[in-house]
Amino acid sequence: MTDALAKISTSYDTVAFSYAERVVDGPEWEIEGFDLVTKLADGRPILDAGCGPGRTTGLLAERGSAIGLDLSPGMIEVARRDHPDLEFRVGSMTALDFPDESFGGVVTWWSIIHLPRHVVPEAFAEFHRVLAPGGVLLMGFHVGEESTHKTFGYGDLPMDVWVHRWLPEQLTELAVAAGFTPYQEAENPEDRLVFLK
Repeated sequence: MTDALAKISTSYDTVAFSYAERVVDGPEWEIEGFDLVTKLADGRPILDAGCGPGRTTGLLAERGSAIGLDLSPGMIEVARRDHPDLEFRVGSMTALDFPDESFGGVVTWWSIIHLPRHVVPEAFAEFHRVLAPGGVLLMGFHVGEESTHKTFGYGDLPMDVWVHRWLPEQLTELAVAAGFTPYQEAENPEDRLVFLK
């Protein structure tokens, strides 16, 4: 594990329980996104990459089959506590421990924002590899161009992570380079992107 990924893991281990208590809702259009990815996955399992304490995995599992994955063992501990009937694994989205074409969908919900910018193409390549033909990638992210260093969070607990904002066109360029096709929605929130394999 690189130093940057180790810092992400350690930071979210520190705040895992506090995070789960505080982050209980997503954006108002979240359910629309999860309904869409479940529909496009067409009954195949969905990988929640960067699942945190499992809130999003639980919502996806209500709509079909879902597996949660997170870099932080502490987050996975909370996810398993709160969702004992679901499958969760510790792992990195830059090196997914799943066979090729394992999933009908991948959801990365405000989780690529901590990856160093030069590493994000590796995650896109892994998402593409584990998706079955016709699979879908749903992304949520912070819009912008700046990067900020987060040293405290979720109950003023210490953290050491970077938060990278992205312009939609920047992520679209990386996704297309990895082999994805943008999925056009009539009304797409700026901080949500959908791609098809």
